[in-house]
Amino acid sequence: MTVKVLVVDDSLFFQNRLKEMLESHPDIEVIGLAADGREAVDKALQLKPDVITMDYEMPEMDGIAAVKEIMAKQPVPIIMFSSLTYEGARITLEALDAGAVDFMAKNFAQFSSNSEGLKSELLGRVIALASKQAFSAVTNQPVASNPVAPAPLKSRSSVFGKRPAAVVIGASTGGPVALTEVLSQLPANFSLPIVLVQHMPANFTLAFAERLNRECKITVKQAQDGDTLQPGLALLTPGGMQLSFNRSNPMRLDIYEGDPSLSYKPSVDLSFASAAEAFGSRSFGMVLTGMGSDGCEGARAIKARGGAIWSQDRDSSVIYGMPMAVAKANLSDNVLPLDRIGSELVGAL
Repeated sequence: MTVKVLVVDDSLFFQNRLKEMLESHPDIEVIGLAADGREAVDKALQLKPDVITMDYEMPEMDGIAAVKEIMAKQPVPIIMFSSLTYEGARITLEALDAGAVDFMAKNFAQFSSNSEGLKSELLGRVIALASKQAFSAVTNQPVASNPVAPAPLKSRSSVFGKRPAAVVIGASTGGPVALTEVLSQLPANFSLPIVLVQHMPANFTLAFAERLNRECKITVKQAQDGDTLQPGLALLTPGGMQLSFNRSNPMRLDIYEGDPSLSYKPSVDLSFASAAEAFGSRSFGMVLTGMGSDGCEGARAIKARGGAIWSQDRDSSVIYGMPMAVAKANLSDNVLPLDRIGSELVGAL
């Protein structure tokens, strides 16, 4: 099946580079180019693409307004391109709230050098997002083709062998929206510390933590080296860094650059494995939407120590990659739709 893509950018250079990269894949066809948000809306309705790449800063109508209108009229997976600045991060998060499902850095140097890494990442995301068949125009969450009745709430004794020391949540593609959904369901006096490991560039995590803090009852901040775990406090791993639990004092966090050979910075596997070592049977990991399998090996470490793993279900995931890896390995104790994770977490403690 050929994936049809609409490229939206007011720069001819970026239009041409994106088209060239995308069409290097035998199963991708760029069916249209648009130079502003208004043209993007019109072409989205006319051409019905499978995926749209969208710049956020354009004349006539900006990217956020275009995303809102497209998602209201012709829901389709949209990847935002954003500058790696605090302001770019803030606007990108607004675009995700408006209905975009993913974002990538708009790095002129990478585009100019024809980066193979950039091209591989772009192609992978477009193919993965095109596999989703239906989207809600209101929430941009995938619509289940065969809805099933929700499972009854498990009792505390059947969910956790021992009360967890902390909740460690990993996510990637679709994660910003998913984390907002989960954390916004928690009360201000939530009884456990929370650690968040979201695949996100370095300049984005501060803006994301501030946004979560505004929208949630619990306190959310970007983690710093030496921060102490506290009930009702969610600490977001800084982009480009790794997070571990200190060996001498597991309630204290170590933030560091880590091994440059690791594919993800931050890495869910690394933080899960550290939680398993620090807390043993009281370790608890949660895997939300995302491409790839980061978190699976870390989940295996948690289970080996007698801890618990929860994962997001297929139908509510933007990309059912990370949670699928955990579920297929039979590591998940509880597979849940996104809109029930927060409430079941509260009910299980």
